[in-house]
Amino acid sequence: MCSVFKVSRGGFYKWTISSPSKRSIETQILETEVLHAFENSKRIYGSPRITLELRKKDIKISRPRVARMMRKAKLRSIVKKKFKITTDSGHKLPVPENVLDRDFKPGVIGAVWVSDITYIRTKKGWLYLTTVIDLGDRKIIGWALSLTMKAVDSVIPAFKMAQSRRPIIQELIFHSDRGVQYACNEFRCLLEKNPLIIRSMSRKGNCWDNAVAESFFKTIKAECVYQHKFTDKEQAALIVFEYIETWYNRKRLHSSLGYLSPEEFGRNLNKQNIAA
Repeated sequence: MCSVFKVSRGGFYKWTISSPSKRSIETQILETEVLHAFENSKRIYGSPRITLELRKKDIKISRPRVARMMRKAKLRSIVKKKFKITTDSGHKLPVPENVLDRDFKPGVIGAVWVSDITYIRTKKGWLYLTTVIDLGDRKIIGWALSLTMKAVDSVIPAFKMAQSRRPIIQELIFHSDRGVQYACNEFRCLLEKNPLIIRSMSRKGNCWDNAVAESFFKTIKAECVYQHKFTDKEQAALIVFEYIETWYNRKRLHSSLGYLSPEEFGRNLNKQNIAA
């Protein structure tokens, strides 16, 4: 063996009894921590978020070093894909003005909700995911997974979930795109029952007016939907529930929230408002 690898017999025997260096031991420990952080992120995080997770555990490490370890282990974050828009704005129903006007950081919880609808493919056909996000902490406070895009199946149950979780006790802007589900009489009447709600809709053909909702759909498509081949609604509902309620709201680090989860950011925001 020494002849094949062109090393001396003495060097080989010295290697067999030598102890690993301090640097080597440290590297092995860090590589294990990086792998654990990556697996705990559902194999989603890249080197910036992995670095932050390690620093939360008081592990001092630079992002470039994490990146090198991830490349060595062939660990790659999920790349976001494009998705189609499901909005049907070809209707003649009344459309409110864009009150939100892209002010996506209200600074308080319960002041602005944004909502949108996207689609999910299963082997038995399409499903439609409706979400309601509170811009105060970017938390998904209401959602519905439906077989149709009818308001009674999609936007109405999603809104009612949000309302039950966060009762509306102050003036609230509810913003959406111009889809028929949001403009229809059933949904309009539901919102108008509460005088504190101010309706707002994006300008025609302008997805940037509802950028936060669009961004969430890009994220859930890349990190969850595209990673599974759903058989039916029941399987999709179970996986979507786990992603939204357990991962996204409680654990996932959001760059727009200073790399905190919505749960943690919301707690900090409430403390700041109480102190003020």
